[in-house]
Amino acid sequence: MLRGGLVSVSFRKLSPAQIIDLVARSGLKSIEWGGDVHVPHGDLKVAREVKKMTRDKGLIISSYGSYYRVAGSEAEGLAFERALNSARELDAPILRVWAGNKGSADADEAYWQTVVEDSDRIANLAAQAGINVAYEFHGGTLTDTNESAIRLLNEVNHPNIYTYWQPTVGMDLDSCLEGLKGILDKLILLHVFHWEIINGQRERLQLEQGKDRWHQYFTLVKQTGRNFDALIEFVKGDTPEQFLADAKALKSWLDKLNA
Repeated sequence: MLRGGLVSVSFRKLSPAQIIDLVARSGLKSIEWGGDVHVPHGDLKVAREVKKMTRDKGLIISSYGSYYRVAGSEAEGLAFERALNSARELDAPILRVWAGNKGSADADEAYWQTVVEDSDRIANLAAQAGINVAYEFHGGTLTDTNESAIRLLNEVNHPNIYTYWQPTVGMDLDSCLEGLKGILDKLILLHVFHWEIINGQRERLQLEQGKDRWHQYFTLVKQTGRNFDALIEFVKGDTPEQFLADAKALKSWLDKLNA
């Protein structure tokens, strides 16, 4: 089963209550709460309040987007335990992290080893709390290419380390599908959007325009037989109205796939 939702950082200017109301209106079911604005790291009071508001609306907390950078954030003052405590207070089953602060082209072997070691450490801590750790599939980190993402997952080789997936902007369909296939056994959540490179710039488009691509992505994911959240992340123009339109498209796709 594929379940639709929203990544809260898509609307950093909205309050948690406004985001909850927006998702409820959309007909989608889940929210990933972000640790930078809506549920700050270590603020357990806010986490409890947001959890209650979310549940009171009949919605589900899919994950906690911590923005913890493996092998980087500890030195910058963000202890992993603070992010983990917030995820635990939210009852979030997944804690999202970034795989370092260097792209794979700029990372030497020593840096790879540092990321692997810190990944192992935080995966063990999260496992004790019953929470899964997942990398974001993202530029500027060690998951910035299909090959580097697979390499990192293989080198960490921890039962509590997973990954999100999202299409790399500007990458052709076959390469995107190849990357998705390569991490399917460790896939835990999808970030959903449709962007293209137009005149050398990344442009956000209506999600409906990505229908053909997303049908192929979702069909591949559904073949695993596992359940996933598919969360809209950012929309054209950053408007609630565009989110509602994108949510309508996403819900119609998922309803057909789940039928």
